[in-house]
Amino acid sequence: MLTILSKTLKYLMITIISIIVILIIIITLFLTLSPQFGGSSSKQKLAQYEKLAYFEDGKFSNLVPTNMDMDFSEAIKMLPEFFKNDPSRRPDFELPLERRDSLELVGKDLPTRLVWFGHSTFLLQIEGKNILIDPMFSEIPSPTPLFGKKRYSKELPITIEKLPQIDMIIMSHDHYDHLDYESIKKLKEKTKAFYMPLGMGAHFEEWGVDSSRIHELGWWDEIQTDGLVLALTPARHFSGRGLNNRFSTLWGSWVIRGESDNIFFSGDSGYGPHFKEIGEKYGPFNFAMMECGQYNERWTDIHMVPEETAQAAKDIKAAVFMPIHWAAFTLAMHSWTDPVERVIVKAKEINQPIFVPEIGQFIELDKNLITTRKWWLEPTTPSNQMISKQ
Repeated sequence: MLTILSKTLKYLMITIISIIVILIIIITLFLTLSPQFGGSSSKQKLAQYEKLAYFEDGKFSNLVPTNMDMDFSEAIKMLPEFFKNDPSRRPDFELPLERRDSLELVGKDLPTRLVWFGHSTFLLQIEGKNILIDPMFSEIPSPTPLFGKKRYSKELPITIEKLPQIDMIIMSHDHYDHLDYESIKKLKEKTKAFYMPLGMGAHFEEWGVDSSRIHELGWWDEIQTDGLVLALTPARHFSGRGLNNRFSTLWGSWVIRGESDNIFFSGDSGYGPHFKEIGEKYGPFNFAMMECGQYNERWTDIHMVPEETAQAAKDIKAAVFMPIHWAAFTLAMHSWTDPVERVIVKAKEINQPIFVPEIGQFIELDKNLITTRKWWLEPTTPSNQMISKQ
């Protein structure tokens, strides 16, 4: 009996060890061979970055002390809470979505306008140019479908294939919910130029984009192109696509200035003094897209809570702002409508105009941007009332 038990335990141990070894091999091969993780900056570029005040010991850093100390054990404890089946974390109805036709997006003398795809992805049409901002068109913001939750909407306003020729893509940072390999793979042949923070060019080169089309900027750098002024401004966040490359590329926000319009895109950012500095240097803005979603008390330094979003919009001197980084994915533990409900209350309190468009709606900057209904509530409910003009 003991001999049989001993043989069984031995077999079990061999099986467990074999499974662990196989998993380690699979994970190692995935991390090594998967193109999702992008590339790394050359030694020459790293040497150039060393001259920057916000780059030290091979890493970029924030302008103010930023807590990034959530250790491995705390992250493990958080996993059950994150994957908890909480129905409030995603809509239980199909979100209203306006579909766009290819013909609607081409023409001469188009007004400055945007189309929101949910989360932080936009098509901006300004000065006759088509600009994609943080183009994430995939279903899951993750290097593998095993780790991530699907987009709320089953469809997008328009597919990549039906988009017009893209003059430029503007990136804020390299996290998966902003920089999507599958999207870039489809877009690279129909895009003329790419603008991004320092270090991110290595990802695009790894994915087959010619270096001549890649333009990297540091904080407060400006570039003039095609009648536009683009400026990369600071954000309080971090970067990284793999297990060991956190802070290896820069992150930022963007100023996009045309002849008549001055637009701000926050990227991802915790609240900080940089918003007032941006407002003083580049404001006022007639439209701003401000991060508002995927926050938690554990990471308040790198993602604003809604009340801070409204205040940041005021800091940058925005005539009107819209909350972004919500309505597409669940990346935190709050309810999916918490961001928009709280930011509306705070914006009204501080007399900061806010606009909450539907996904796919034309956001035309020459018009009065007023939120007409609470579309994020189920349309059949009595509480889906009109929102009064501020």
